Amino acid sequence: MKIKNISEPKKFFEVLEQCKGNVELVTSEGDRLNLKSTLCQYIALTQMFKDAKIDEVELIVSEPEDLNLLLNYLVRK
Repeated sequence: MKIKNISEPKKFFEVLEQCKGNVELVTSEGDRLNLKSTLCQYIALTQMFKDAKIDEVELIVSEPEDLNLLLNYLVRK
């Protein structure tokens, strides 16, 4: 799943904390970072945020219910 324009990263990571399975960020080099890990969240923040906004990220979600949780967040934002 590709997500664009995450303007409130803190809320995005709060939703990720509610996910039961793995949520991985795919980097431009093809590496996968587990966004349930605080260390990986820090790496994502330092590498990708410009002006407190993420333009586009690709996520891989292991649990269907987590996909629904993220989609609900995206619809409400």
